[in-house]
Amino acid sequence: MEVISPAEIPITFTDIGGLDPIIDDLRETVIYPLTLPHLYSTTSSLLTAPSGVLLYGPPGCGKTMLAKALARESGAAFLNLHISTLTEKWYGDSNKLVSAVFSLARKLQPAIVFIDEIDAVLGTRRSGEHEASGMVKAEFMTHWDGLASATRAEGGQRIVVLGATNRVGDIDEAILRRMPKKFPVGLPGAQQRRSIFELTLRDTKIDRGVVGGGDGQGRRNGSGRRRSGTEEKEKKAFDLDVLVRLSAGMSGSDIKEACRDAAMVPVREYIKKTRGSGRPMKAVKGEQVRGLQTEDFFGMRSNTGAGAAGFLSSADSAADAGSTSAARRELREVEDEVRSQASSTEEVDEFRDDDGEVKEVVQR
Repeated sequence: MEVISPAEIPITFTDIGGLDPIIDDLRETVIYPLTLPHLYSTTSSLLTAPSGVLLYGPPGCGKTMLAKALARESGAAFLNLHISTLTEKWYGDSNKLVSAVFSLARKLQPAIVFIDEIDAVLGTRRSGEHEASGMVKAEFMTHWDGLASATRAEGGQRIVVLGATNRVGDIDEAILRRMPKKFPVGLPGAQQRRSIFELTLRDTKIDRGVVGGGDGQGRRNGSGRRRSGTEEKEKKAFDLDVLVRLSAGMSGSDIKEACRDAAMVPVREYIKKTRGSGRPMKAVKGEQVRGLQTEDFFGMRSNTGAGAAGFLSSADSAADAGSTSAARRELREVEDEVRSQASSTEEVDEFRDDDGEVKEVVQR
């Protein structure tokens, strides 16, 4: 079990994009009762923090981040309860560990006892289940009920059991009853994905220029011949709208990893260029790395190899999972649009080497 002070938690609600409605609800139902007990306890005995809160939804949608940010914002100690914490080989020791967890939470309150993948710890009780496992669940619920039964004279217990799962149907019904506040954390919508992109890329250098817009005159090459240019309407080098549209069906974690992969493309490109020029690697400077472009998310730069190839495959899988021809058609249209954008920036230079042979160099 990890015991983390709120001051040591680096995550706040401002670091989480696209979950504003849930954050507002958590403030009203959990943070304010924990941080303003004198106000809530004197108003009504009903106005206390819920004894249990459940965050459920697909993997990678920010449930764990929400839990940590909740502890940070409420100034509560964060007790991250692992499955191994409650697992002991000696009969009865697991029950003692459960008692110790709640005893520690009472001493550290306000406190949040967080159980990730709560379905694995407090899942549905079955007839074939081992006796020790059933006893642990019973012990846990007994101490949990003790939080709710704290008298008003005692000021109430400022302890919240917070669970996260992507298999809510596997949680024991008695456990669900003790978690009256349940928040679905689903896949982000378009506006939520935009917020996630903006937060993830807030300190990343972005190319704010335009690409395309060929003048039809082409460019004269080294051998005196002119290569025809591609007449394309100018487009933004970095188009967030395209990324938002193509990321439909992706989780916040998927988007973050796609941004990480894409951000590596300009760096990889700069390192390769520096090594090719014979310059020492110690001479590289971060400010000389170009800004991030849309095509970096799709691995379209021939001189750098694959970029964030997983971005397109994840979006494609999401469209297929939607089982709608409209979603797949839009995906293909946007993919063609981005590939067209990449090809419109292509320039071909020709030169003669020392043997008089004509060589072509494709630049993007």
